Amino acid sequence: MAFLEVDDIHTYYGNIEALKGVSLKVEEGEIVTLIGSNGAGKSTTLRSISGLTPIRTGAIRFEGQDISKTAPQKIVALGISQSPEGRKCFQRMTVRENLDLGAYLRSDKPGIAEDMDRIFDLFPRLKEREKQKAGTMSGGEQQMLAIGRALMSKPRLLLLDEPSMGIAPILVDRIYETVVEINKQGMTILLVEQNANYALGVSNRGYVLETGAVALSDASENLRTNPDVQKAYLGT
Repeated sequence: MAFLEVDDIHTYYGNIEALKGVSLKVEEGEIVTLIGSNGAGKSTTLRSISGLTPIRTGAIRFEGQDISKTAPQKIVALGISQSPEGRKCFQRMTVRENLDLGAYLRSDKPGIAEDMDRIFDLFPRLKEREKQKAGTMSGGEQQMLAIGRALMSKPRLLLLDEPSMGIAPILVDRIYETVVEINKQGMTILLVEQNANYALGVSNRGYVLETGAVALSDASENLRTNPDVQKAYLGT
């Protein structure tokens, strides 16, 4: 039994079929990446898993439990949290207020305080800007905040959607160092990333999505050396 199993899911936006039978597995402790061009269905896959865009057919199982029809807030309570594409920080709220909202479903105050300190250790820049409004920070800093907010729900599976999008390269490096760090601490991660070089550099396995379906899956190192993947996604 896989930690997360996505089984032949079909997801629609109105009458448009965005996912056409996507299947994938994530084992506990892995970093698995989804790569592909714009519109391939990567973000829709994450949104389907987190319940934000419900599937029409197929099944999604987390630790053996079918969560296909589960409400998004209950999916968070089960241990799946998402750092969304475009960051979606609450612009008029401070860094600390955004992080507090990540722990909204929790009541263990000592644990929340401990996790807040851990986020500040992972991202010292957030500690420096603790009282600053999110909307006044750079894109990279807001990305750190979005990841920190997702971690505050104490997930066991973290869904990361396009963490490098629109961010200065030096901050992308820092964010990916942190992704590796939190994985070493035991976090399982499903990563959607348009920058395939970064994604395949940190992940164990990868799936290539094309027009709403899985075109290829393999170990990340094998995908990096695959001529078709190099030509289409690695710029070589």
